[in-house]
Amino acid sequence: MSASLSLTLPLVALLLLLTVTSAVMARGGYAGSLRRSGRLGVHSPAAMASDEAFVTANKVAAPVAAGAAVIAAVIAVLLLVLAPSTAAALVMAVVGLVGSGALLLAAGVLGDRAARLVPIPAAAPATGPGAGCGGCGCGSGGCAGLTRTDPAQAAGQA
Repeated sequence: MSASLSLTLPLVALLLLLTVTSAVMARGGYAGSLRRSGRLGVHSPAAMASDEAFVTANKVAAPVAAGAAVIAAVIAVLLLVLAPSTAAALVMAVVGLVGSGALLLAAGVLGDRAARLVPIPAAAPATGPGAGCGGCGCGSGGCAGLTRTDPAQAAGQA
């Protein structure tokens, strides 16, 4: 006996919503068109540090997010085509949701790691008396050595 449509259709709708959201995020991340103020994309502190870090994080996360969209879409189609039993439909839906969710989590982790490799933009020196390179205390190397990727140099130990 196959699962009723009152169970199958909401599961398929949920999986298709996840498919569309993941696909839009993947396409926007790959194209670099996601906005930092938007809801889609990698929004970790490292990714939000600069526009370049945000674009990099989402370009790295895009293929994995596309994989999540494919998994959710395949499971949704299988639920419609195979007409499984109630138990099998629930198991398939859980596998699709958990699998896609795990891939989206992995996409975020990979994007965050990539964003951490992008140098932090140097702040513009303040103007006025006592300001400038002599007044900030960053040392003789100036602000150029302060990046996230080389902590020894940023601490003055390199």
